[in-house]
Amino acid sequence: MKKVIGIISIVLFVFVTFQSCVAGLGNAISDNDEASGSAGLMLAMFMLIAGIITLISKLSKGMTVTATIFYVVGGLIGIANVGTYADLKIWSILSFAFAALLLFNLFKNKEEYSNKNTVTKEG
Repeated sequence: MKKVIGIISIVLFVFVTFQSCVAGLGNAISDNDEASGSAGLMLAMFMLIAGIITLISKLSKGMTVTATIFYVVGGLIGIANVGTYADLKIWSILSFAFAALLLFNLFKNKEEYSNKNTVTKEG
């Protein structure tokens, strides 16, 4: 599940970045003092970073928690700045969903994470 979340995040980075650039251009042209385009770019960057961390985390509990924090912070930045760029709400909710799925994975595989460094001695 973690690999899927990471890959989807990296792919969505391209779409969110493109939409955010267009929204930012629209905000600049209409001079409406909104930051939804910039917030979308920040959300896209946070999703990219979290996606990469998720892909390389394997059984590292710390890296999974770090990726979760990146998803939550990116989602908060996005949801706080929704303006004319209404798709930002969708991407922010998706970021929160990815954070929740990572937390679920962390608690579901709690035993795996704690047993990764134990060495069994036979004999």
